[in-house]
Amino acid sequence: MIKTRITEKFGIKYPIISAPMGPFYTTELAVAVSEAGGLGVVSHATLRGKNSIKDFKEQLNYVIEHTDKPFGFNVRTARIQTDHKVLLRKIPQWRNENQKLREQLIYGLTSAGSPRIAGKLWKQKASDMYHFHVGPALWLIDKIVESGCDGIVATGTEGGGHQSYEGISTLVLVQQAAQKYPDKMLVACGGFASPEGIAAGLAMGADAVAMGTRFIASKESEFHENYKNLIGPATARDTLLTTGGFGPIRLLKNKYCLEHGKVIAKEDKIKQELAYEIDEYLKDLYAYEVVYTEGDVENGAIPVGQTCGLIDSILGVDDIISSFSHQTEKILKDLCSRIS
Repeated sequence: MIKTRITEKFGIKYPIISAPMGPFYTTELAVAVSEAGGLGVVSHATLRGKNSIKDFKEQLNYVIEHTDKPFGFNVRTARIQTDHKVLLRKIPQWRNENQKLREQLIYGLTSAGSPRIAGKLWKQKASDMYHFHVGPALWLIDKIVESGCDGIVATGTEGGGHQSYEGISTLVLVQQAAQKYPDKMLVACGGFASPEGIAAGLAMGADAVAMGTRFIASKESEFHENYKNLIGPATARDTLLTTGGFGPIRLLKNKYCLEHGKVIAKEDKIKQELAYEIDEYLKDLYAYEVVYTEGDVENGAIPVGQTCGLIDSILGVDDIISSFSHQTEKILKDLCSRIS
């Protein structure tokens, strides 16, 4: 068994976390990951026609009805994510009203914006819940630590979905975070989809590794089969950074991705956000929904990390977590045996 600060504090068997993948649902996936001994994470789902606040509460309740294991959630705190301030207030309230939720919902991850509002509020209203924030560069990790977060999710540009303008690789970023903040719990994310990757992340100083694309290509994930079936044949060269709702986003190359254009400058992106009409926003959101819900893999956006080049099959979540963990242990033991 591999023990880390996160496995010990969170009460989980393996140092493996499912990465959040909003605006899509990962509720069933969260249950499967937690049941298998990792930490499942409920995503900030914002599909059209849904009340995201009511929907979020229903997702949390679904998880505690289907597992008694610990789990977490993600809230995107970006400027254009208009529901996040309500969610930041509501989640501690829901935990306090439901004992099972209070016992199991132990990990709150904020991303795509500032951690400060959540940090201040959750320290008062949910002090027993660990607050982590996503950091894509060391200077942003400095801000996470300054805000009082319990931990860091160091996310490099190899990962799928929304990325940073910084363009820092996970390999460099995790080392930087571990060296500068050895007392902070650290999750490595972006570029992990194999036992070798998990071993490397732990060796660099991470307390756990988060995986997204590997879990999309699992039997339990809610993603459309057409979406899942694209991952195995894809190579690490088949993704591209383009402009998404919150900045750069890594997508699998298809008609939508290639027509969407290159990443626009950060200043231009801010101007674009300020000029957004609701119809434009909904049209962009639909490009993501159509793949997830209908399986339109030509005309929709397909967030996938470079780890697609490491994945060749759709596996059960339990198989992924247990086999990866056992192989990781062997790799680390073998390395230790070479020291004389």
